[in-house]
Amino acid sequence: MFRADIEELGLYREMVGRFLEQEVEPHYEAWESAHIMPREFWMTMGEAGLLCVDMPEEYGAAGASFDVCQLIQMEMCRRGYHGLGTAYGIHTNIVAPYIFNIGNQAQRDQWLPKLTTGEVVGALAMTEAGAGSDVAAMRTTAVRDGDEYILNGSKIFITNGIHADLVIVCAKTDSAAGAKGISLFLVDASLPGFARGKKIEKMGQHCSDTAELFFEDMRIPAAALLGEEGKGFVHLMDELPRERLGCATQAISHAEGALQITSEYVQERHAFKQPIAKFQNTRFKLAELKTELELCRALLEKYEAKFYAGEMTVDEAAMIKLAATEMQLRVVDAGVQLHGGYGYTDEYVISRFYRDARIQTIYAGSSEIMKEIVARSVLGR
Repeated sequence: MFRADIEELGLYREMVGRFLEQEVEPHYEAWESAHIMPREFWMTMGEAGLLCVDMPEEYGAAGASFDVCQLIQMEMCRRGYHGLGTAYGIHTNIVAPYIFNIGNQAQRDQWLPKLTTGEVVGALAMTEAGAGSDVAAMRTTAVRDGDEYILNGSKIFITNGIHADLVIVCAKTDSAAGAKGISLFLVDASLPGFARGKKIEKMGQHCSDTAELFFEDMRIPAAALLGEEGKGFVHLMDELPRERLGCATQAISHAEGALQITSEYVQERHAFKQPIAKFQNTRFKLAELKTELELCRALLEKYEAKFYAGEMTVDEAAMIKLAATEMQLRVVDAGVQLHGGYGYTDEYVISRFYRDARIQTIYAGSSEIMKEIVARSVLGR
């Protein structure tokens, strides 16, 4: 795995910035109000070369480094487009790498070019109503029947669920084997037996569509098995470090954006005949938050280096996800507080920063689960 140089990252940053200013900024409020972004915007991102950027050129992708993928999410979240950043992350930072790292050549050839153009939108379906952090408790099953599997069950809180054409589904192929009985499947959403529930309305990240998915006697080809049967949990654990690095990147850049708009606001807002930036409480609070932000950024850079070297551990991924997302919540909360009553109104963008951040300590493994993972590295099970 290679890293981009400073010049390459600078060029990508300029390109992404122009794209966001031209294609996102004029429409984002409308997407947020509609509680979904247009399906065709995936094609727009594909045409701009933003999707699956670190996949090889043979699939129509840019063949760039993981740094570039991180940079794109960073720019989206820093500018307050967290819903877009999350949807993008699932598609580009999770689904495509799962297929490239775990899939066979036929699966890569079938799906990666279409994910790169935006012709296909990807989703990952793990969570169920009774099985979130406890993956082994899932009830969705896939039973082998000749050259097919019969899929039955449901998934909830699936990002990109409304637009998804391809869903990586976690299912039990051996119900008696616990976590060792889980397998992954590349499910074509156009096949009979697949259904979507209504779009789930959320506190924040409104333009990122979230849905419940249903599988009823859905026959999928045996060739849709991703990786080895019964190794789904192992595959998930192998891919989690990248996913949690993505969450941390979103958290740090989103917090940076919130801190920036708050620092600008407190210099403009007056109370008792002076800018509230003159009050010691304001100055000390922003100094504390800036320090926390930079500490998390340093930890992210350290663990990114280990990730590139193939040395990043599961507990390190948990630590950076825990530290960065909890810091993010503190920054956006302070941002609202320093905006006063205006911070609670939709007129000021800090309120969207606050709403969008709240899910970060829940999805991709809650903070409580992250603490347990880290504790095991210290104390054992």
